[in-house]
Amino acid sequence: MLEQIKETAAWIKAHTQMRPHTAIILGTGLGHLAEEIEIVDEFAYKDIPNFPVSTVEGHSGKLIFGRLGDKNVMALQGRFHYYEGYNMKQVTFPVRVMYELGIKTLFVSNAAGGMNPDFKIGDLMLITDHINFMPEHPLHGPNFPTGPRFPDMHEVYDHKLLDMARSIAKEKGIRTVEGVYLATQGPTYETPAEYKMYHTFGADAVGMSTVPEVIVAHHCGIRTFGISIITDLGIEGQIVEVSHEEVQRAANAVQPLMAEIFREMVHRID
Repeated sequence: MLEQIKETAAWIKAHTQMRPHTAIILGTGLGHLAEEIEIVDEFAYKDIPNFPVSTVEGHSGKLIFGRLGDKNVMALQGRFHYYEGYNMKQVTFPVRVMYELGIKTLFVSNAAGGMNPDFKIGDLMLITDHINFMPEHPLHGPNFPTGPRFPDMHEVYDHKLLDMARSIAKEKGIRTVEGVYLATQGPTYETPAEYKMYHTFGADAVGMSTVPEVIVAHHCGIRTFGISIITDLGIEGQIVEVSHEEVQRAANAVQPLMAEIFREMVHRID
């Protein structure tokens, strides 16, 4: 796997002159942030050696290099999920490649079901912590030399980046909430009993991604910041049937606000 990571990073370096320090992973319904990026180079996942291919509707499947405001960025327009049949090494492969490319800060986004009774559809939840409910751990197996065998996890989501996001949201009058994100394998949405159980565990939102990527980024020493868009509610008495199309619509409706926070944060990063 290490040889494949280095091979992929070498291919990318040979095909773009850009060397950004910031990367963004754009999840379900959130790929439109790519429209904010002045694209210099873009590559379809299928054309990149060793790269998985995104199979989920709403995930374009492109690796983008360009300018977001006054900063160079790398963006994954579409991510990979365990429920697609990939193993965790494949799901987190792009993050390992990011490390080889010199990425220092990673922004992640996702669509999630809200379980906190104070949440409403369309809320932007700043992720303060997570619960890993995936059946396979992304660091299982021989330890990669990017980090220790037993990584400390007390601050997976960078506190300074969280403070920056809070300040920006307040300045711009954007409503944000905060909470713990729980990751399951999917692809089914949760039953009412599962929503109740996860909230009892201490989770405020639940989804099917993000945590494996964040764990590997943390293992690599990459600072991480994440936002969940609350696209449906798993609150007792408010649970209704949900579809992937509805999740996409809810995410698209609030995407400009998330894009504004991301854009300003990228601008302010040293």
